[in-house]
Amino acid sequence: MRENFLHYVWGFKKFELLHLQTAQFQSLRVVSVGTYNENSGPDFFNAKLRIDNQLWAGNVEIHIKSSDWYAHRHDHDDTYDNVILHVVYEHDADVFRKDGSIIPTLVLKPYIHKNVYLNYQRLFARTKSWILCETDFASVDDFVLKHWLERLYFERLEQKAKHIKTSLKATNKNWEAVLFMMLAKNFGLKVNGDAFFSMAKSFDFKIVQKLHNQKDIEALFFGQAGLLETENQNVYYKELQETYKFLKQKFQLNNSNIIPLQFFRLRPLNFPTIRLSQLAALYIKEFNLFSKIIEINTLEGFYDIFQVEVSEFWKSHYTFAKLSPPRTKVLTKSFIDLLLINTILPIQFCYKKEHGKLIEDDLMVIISKINSEENTIIKKYNAIKKISTSAMHSQALIQLKTKYCDKHQCLKCAIGNTLLNR
Repeated sequence: MRENFLHYVWGFKKFELLHLQTAQFQSLRVVSVGTYNENSGPDFFNAKLRIDNQLWAGNVEIHIKSSDWYAHRHDHDDTYDNVILHVVYEHDADVFRKDGSIIPTLVLKPYIHKNVYLNYQRLFARTKSWILCETDFASVDDFVLKHWLERLYFERLEQKAKHIKTSLKATNKNWEAVLFMMLAKNFGLKVNGDAFFSMAKSFDFKIVQKLHNQKDIEALFFGQAGLLETENQNVYYKELQETYKFLKQKFQLNNSNIIPLQFFRLRPLNFPTIRLSQLAALYIKEFNLFSKIIEINTLEGFYDIFQVEVSEFWKSHYTFAKLSPPRTKVLTKSFIDLLLINTILPIQFCYKKEHGKLIEDDLMVIISKINSEENTIIKKYNAIKKISTSAMHSQALIQLKTKYCDKHQCLKCAIGNTLLNR
């Protein structure tokens, strides 16, 4: 038995509501179970109960055993003095307020719906499964899954919005600068994301806005990323080195705290040199990038704005040291999709929400047109039930796995609730 199961039973009224009686032999009618408290203090606020024909309004505390009240030292906490009902699974001790009055106790054990408890035991017995509901997931109604995944997608957007707000605070609400830092992180992908982010926040974004050719921006990016610190006879390398030396002095640049870049185990097209050149090309093509992306509401419009490629030198190089066969190195559709999923749509969502504009429908249209991501989580869910056909689904499933399944938060999950109520 877990306490959060009792929270679920009380909060969703999964117990016999008629003819309730407290451990003190008082009649009890639940008018309102109250509001679940996510923070410290009693478990449910503002409940309304009729006890022996007297209407009470106050808080409800829930424990496995009544004696947990003392084990948790609630008898020493004034916050619990306005508890009007103690809800427990087993009653082994009366509890009292500071004035000596007894707090009525409801023993839930005999009132809980039998099928709910049996389903709960069955679900939480599968601790060695990839997810607890692995054998039942496929049987959940498509309507339930559809609406739960939509909610999870927006929950994930809200989570990303928190990181955006942190960066906004650090830049005095400079949306262009925040967009740049987030784009840089995503251009670095998983391996170099943190390194690119540290590079992007190591200087004032206004410096990028003052540079008007790709070589200068590349010199800034490569120099701050620590790629121009060795001796090299390559002509382009030396040009970048000289340009960065000038920029470093002019803008008092410092790159001593930049996370080192990694080339190991990367496909050449994902080398940091190639991605930094593409990022530089983007900011040469689009001077006021934020103002443009914030107004785009079609997938095609986004694909158009991110049609950029490396500078001339990088068409025949992956590193400064070695010449390679010439190749066009544009941002691919799949790479742009990642930028949209992880940067552009969260930025749009955060900005427009802050300005009181509802764009949920527009976001759903775009994210639903983007192909599903491919990773271990998505492959395993699809193996259980073919469910992820768009980026909305894949983002929602990542949220489901990391925030619910991995933490065994089945009682807060629409899928878990469906299975418990069978």
